[in-house]
Amino acid sequence: MRPLRIGVIGSGAAAPAEAGLAHAVGVALARAGAIVVCGGMGGVMRAVADGASSEGGTVVGILPGGDPRAAADGVTIPIATGLGEARNVIVARASEAVVAIAGEWGTLSEAAFCRKFGVPVIGLACSLPEGVVDETAEDAAEAAARAVELAAARREGRTPSEVNE
Repeated sequence: MRPLRIGVIGSGAAAPAEAGLAHAVGVALARAGAIVVCGGMGGVMRAVADGASSEGGTVVGILPGGDPRAAADGVTIPIATGLGEARNVIVARASEAVVAIAGEWGTLSEAAFCRKFGVPVIGLACSLPEGVVDETAEDAAEAAARAVELAAARREGRTPSEVNE
């Protein structure tokens, strides 16, 4: 069976606390055997990539520009799209569940695409408006575990509400 693909979205310029959460989510996802999907650049994306790669995990970075060398160091597989912010659709489509950390307009657009595509969104210290995330987590370990659980359920054709029953 192929590994689950868990997206991590968030601010391109993360505060130290947010970067710490993203790093811890990356570590937990790598330990769970998930592939991390992210925007591949700075802030939350760099921190989650660093966390996952520190544990030997695979990180797919969906880059806005055309140069794969622009990817954060922890990105294992840089995908240079040349699409700018339109690459947010690919991040959402490539993920089976998503953890949203902090975030601004780009994060909101990724989360909105997730909602449209039926991809569960777990918020962690995020500032997204009410109704955009499916649920919130108290810490990085909970966010990663819940994302893995919801992604596995989605792969089986179950909805988040069916998982909670």
